[in-house]
Amino acid sequence: MLSLVLQLALAPAVAGLANGIGRLPAMGWNSWNAYHCDITEAKFLDAADKIVSLGLKDVGYEYVNIDDCWSVKSGRDPTTHRIVPDPERFPDNGIQGTAEKVHALGLKIGIYSSAGTETCAGYPASIGYEEIDAATWAEWGIDYLKYDNCNVPANWTDTCNGCVPDSKLGDEIVNGTCIGPGNWCPVGYNYTASNTAERYRIMRDALANQNRPILYSICDWGQGGVQEWGNATGHSWRSTDDINTNWSKIVELLNANSFYLNHVNFWGRSDPDMLEVGNPGLSAAEARSHFALWAAMKSPLLIGTDLAAISDDNLAILKNKHLLAFNQDDVYGAPATPYKWGTNPDWTFNVSYPAEYWSGEYQGGTLALVFNPYSTSQARNITFSEIPGLHAKAHHVQGRGRGRKGYRATDIWTDKDLGCFMDYIAVDVEGHDTAGVVLREGCR
Repeated sequence: MLSLVLQLALAPAVAGLANGIGRLPAMGWNSWNAYHCDITEAKFLDAADKIVSLGLKDVGYEYVNIDDCWSVKSGRDPTTHRIVPDPERFPDNGIQGTAEKVHALGLKIGIYSSAGTETCAGYPASIGYEEIDAATWAEWGIDYLKYDNCNVPANWTDTCNGCVPDSKLGDEIVNGTCIGPGNWCPVGYNYTASNTAERYRIMRDALANQNRPILYSICDWGQGGVQEWGNATGHSWRSTDDINTNWSKIVELLNANSFYLNHVNFWGRSDPDMLEVGNPGLSAAEARSHFALWAAMKSPLLIGTDLAAISDDNLAILKNKHLLAFNQDDVYGAPATPYKWGTNPDWTFNVSYPAEYWSGEYQGGTLALVFNPYSTSQARNITFSEIPGLHAKAHHVQGRGRGRKGYRATDIWTDKDLGCFMDYIAVDVEGHDTAGVVLREGCR
């Protein structure tokens, strides 16, 4: 268990790719967690149909994103140098034909590539072909690009990869910098001048040159000090390595991203990867926590499951009106942040026991969450005096207690009005679950 003292900084107000989109976190569906390389046009059209028929479009999900393995593997077209869609997977005019069908449903479509010579699955990628690929995607009607970090040629690598804080190898972490064994950068390293940053800026500029706005999702796994230049380059940037349905991995990614939230606001999102809600391996409680905390961190919300097989309970999680309203609030851009770590002292980095008490303001009031990292139920208090923005109001007293303000609480999962509270709310939180309330002034 390592202690961190972080220097907080304000996030830039506008992303570098200022093309009028990406002000709020992206919402949609991505193929990878559900299908990996087993993709066809039919699966994307089925997913698009389900986004509409299940009511997901109505609550804001709009992107249908094609991940890896969409092209022929043998190489680019020898004349145009374009990446060629696999004609067996996409038989009706390739990706352009699929895009037209997705757009006809009132949805948007995304594509995938890598800032290297090949994608992670070994298909043609975009380094050295950025202008050609950006123009091709714009012509096809693409609305979103996920740009990965596999197979980087030696002349584009960096001597150090920044620091994704963890406790491997006994590394010491000071102010977010790893010192000790590993490929860590020294304190004061200029990440914006790194080859990693430049690789992603080249694609940013290629996208900006097109006559079609394309949302730019940087997927460099948190390397190269991306928190320092991601907002000046794309609309979101991966802060971690890949997610999976292992609960310990989800908790690890939550922990890592919780230390990067000072960079998050309108136009820019630190992204701990896609959603696993609906995939085998998570309990109902774990699915609730996963979604609640990703939504609260104002991460992109990209569903990664087979929507034809999703349960009503998991669908209800993905459509939770309180969490979506917080994630998509167009007045308050900042995310919810930890106000107390719980098991550990505040600002403690622990991959097994991350921050447990979270809050954030939005138009609906104050969202307060209590995450239980333990496998057994825990009794917890949401104490108003501890929550930033509430403590002064909660203890406003006139005379002998008259005029003291309380808060009306609504349970985020049941939508039940819990009544009025003056000082705290006691909650029992199931193992691996997250309790949540929306607090509004109006009680005395």
